[in-house]
Amino acid sequence: MKKLLYILVILFGINFTSFAQSPAEIENAGLQVKFIKTFPNPASTVVNFVFQKGYNRSYSIQILNAIGKQMYRAKYIPSSLTIDLREEHFFRGVYIYQLLDRNNIVVESGKFLVVN
Repeated sequence: MKKLLYILVILFGINFTSFAQSPAEIENAGLQVKFIKTFPNPASTVVNFVFQKGYNRSYSIQILNAIGKQMYRAKYIPSSLTIDLREEHFFRGVYIYQLLDRNNIVVESGKFLVVN
């Protein structure tokens, strides 16, 4: 009976440790740090997009509303972009931003909330 208990404890321990991953394994698994930091979130008057890493002048950004309509698009964005929500007529709701490379392939996407 003791042997069976030891075997179960060892098997449980092996299964449990297989879920633990080092930071290098996580990065190699495709999980990476975001390119853009968006703040404030929720936003009321302006929303800022700041590159955290990997800035490339050829990137463009588009913002879609909740039903997928393009609300804003900027080509060749700077390393820091501020959008005036009142000037661009953003109403209350959830918006999706997409960072696009020069081939219009989505590199990153995220959400932000507008509260007016």
